[in-house]
Amino acid sequence: MSFPKKGKSFPKSGKSFPKQGGDGSSDFSVDDHAFAMKIASALTSELRDRNSRAKLVAGWTGANERTVKNWILGRYAPCSRHLVVLAQHSDQVLNAILSMADRQDLLLAPKVEDLRRKVFELAAIIGEPSRSSTRPHTF
Repeated sequence: MSFPKKGKSFPKSGKSFPKQGGDGSSDFSVDDHAFAMKIASALTSELRDRNSRAKLVAGWTGANERTVKNWILGRYAPCSRHLVVLAQHSDQVLNAILSMADRQDLLLAPKVEDLRRKVFELAAIIGEPSRSSTRPHTF
């Protein structure tokens, strides 16, 4: 059997599979550029006050500093293993991933845990006797 003269590939025939989301629906619509921009926005908001953002993120992920700068600028998105490491270190990146996955119910868990920690800290402060005065506090 010899290949056709015009090209060395067989013609496409048959049906193609539709793109599907995680729940089987086919309306999953996060393109590569939008994904990269959301991760860039999350990284920028998380590390806004840092001078050496790229060095810090490169230290977390082990990626090249130039690659990290491209992530921060939104030119490219991190690969899966780098994305997992970013989500471990950055709450904003984790929130961006969960919101793109349409899992807003999981976004509440860190907020509830943070609120719970603050309530326990407040209870400890209120429960301690004041050193400066022996009178009980009245509210």
